[in-house]
Amino acid sequence: MPLKTRSLVCVAAEFLLLCGLCFAQQKPTPETPEEKEEGLTTKLVDLPAEWLIGPYIPSTHPLRPLTLKQRRDVYLRQTFLTAGSYMARMFSAGVDQARGVPKEWGGGMEGYGTRFGSRYGQFVITNALQSAGNAALGYESRYDLCKCSGFWARSKHAIARNFYTYNSTEREKRVQIPLFAGAFGAGMISSVWLPGHRSAWEDGAYAALGQAAYGSGINWVSEFAIDILRKITRKRYPKVPE
Repeated sequence: MPLKTRSLVCVAAEFLLLCGLCFAQQKPTPETPEEKEEGLTTKLVDLPAEWLIGPYIPSTHPLRPLTLKQRRDVYLRQTFLTAGSYMARMFSAGVDQARGVPKEWGGGMEGYGTRFGSRYGQFVITNALQSAGNAALGYESRYDLCKCSGFWARSKHAIARNFYTYNSTEREKRVQIPLFAGAFGAGMISSVWLPGHRSAWEDGAYAALGQAAYGSGINWVSEFAIDILRKITRKRYPKVPE
């Protein structure tokens, strides 16, 4: 293995290990009696469209700090148990396929599968770094549906939430540093397996810029997901469980 690749692998491993330790050692937020009795998992499963967009906060629900156990549950659901996470990576892999990048991977289903695996692997790393950073800083990791009404007001909220989140007070806004740092770090790490002569810093910068664009779009879909599902299925998808 070339020296550059070995160095990047070592840096990536150390970075992930450090973030994992921060995530694991974060002091848990005490659970309320209601949370202990019901548990976040049950509440998440009952949320309309949770299967599509992952854990979120309904517009009528208050924001409450997450415990460490809840953060782990949110991470697992956002990363592995949400249909939208796979669909988004399938779309981005399709864009890469249409552009023919990286060209070394060729075309056809084999090339598409490789591109999808690369995109999904980068997404997993992004979420791991983001979740560790959010846990260390006490930041909110879920998307909260807008408490407003109207297409433009909700769209503005969805885009803005890609760039800010809430701290442990669940009221004060903070810049989404863990999100973009996670995207940047995952972009750098992806240069280990991407073919050709790569610049880890350049790949990290492109990944962060991609987060600005893709993240805003994903938030927009999350904001209107229930409305879209209601139109498509002609069924009632309430914003909160009955």
